[in-house]
Amino acid sequence: MADFTLEFGRYTLELGAKTCIMGILNTTPDSFSDGGRFHTVDKAVRHGLKLVEDGAHILDIGGESSRPFAAPVPEQEELDRVIPVIEALVKQIPVPISIDTVKSGVARHALDAGASIINDITAFEKDPAMAGLAAERQAPVILMHMKGTPETMQVNPDYDDLMTEITGYLASRADYAVQKGIRKEHIILDPGIGFGKTVEHNLVLIRRLEKITALGFPVLVGPSRKSFIQNILSGKEKKPVGPDHARTEYGTLAAVAASVMNGAHIVRVHDVEKVKPFTRILDSIRNA
Repeated sequence: MADFTLEFGRYTLELGAKTCIMGILNTTPDSFSDGGRFHTVDKAVRHGLKLVEDGAHILDIGGESSRPFAAPVPEQEELDRVIPVIEALVKQIPVPISIDTVKSGVARHALDAGASIINDITAFEKDPAMAGLAAERQAPVILMHMKGTPETMQVNPDYDDLMTEITGYLASRADYAVQKGIRKEHIILDPGIGFGKTVEHNLVLIRRLEKITALGFPVLVGPSRKSFIQNILSGKEKKPVGPDHARTEYGTLAAVAASVMNGAHIVRVHDVEKVKPFTRILDSIRNA
């Protein structure tokens, strides 16, 4: 696995030998997992502090659900959800905060409040002004592949050649980012597990992750509690296994293991407490 050093502002992240853990902090009432649990500022801040205490290297804060069939929310509502949380946490944690948004207005206010990474699930396609903002602020960016939009992405997703299409898309968006003035060293790629993919697509993406790492950028994978895990574990009997079921957490750990062993530099997860010792063992095996 190639190693990368990500330097920005007062932060330095070494990506490679040690798996970087991104902790998920949803301030939404309707996310597919933990929706509504951290919808107040106090609850969100407490959970953010716990994620960092448990070992998160990055805290990813989002105020708009990207679950399948989710509808967009107004910009001001998204700002009201995330900005007070960022302002409170940045004073108390030593790790960088990423803002999970597709709106450049939200990203700008988040950076002003103390966030330092932009996580855009549309890879600058929804709001082209995002690229200019990232370049202006010298903020690292996470560019993700998604087929369609959250409202449409799980309606019969289909590919002629899964890996060729996704690697080609990510390479083109990275090129676009560089053309807009973003440093190559500040670009992270995300294949978009669960975003416009069937169960089989997600499994192939994780198994063949080296095709994406070969593009020469750090790679983030976010399998945590995703529906493909739930669908597999529900089995032929179709006994429901929800996102917060214990079996889903075990399934998430398996997906994290496969992602790390196949080259993921960053894993985006809900349960940092469980994932931290898990990746420590994985890293020890990889580096032996």
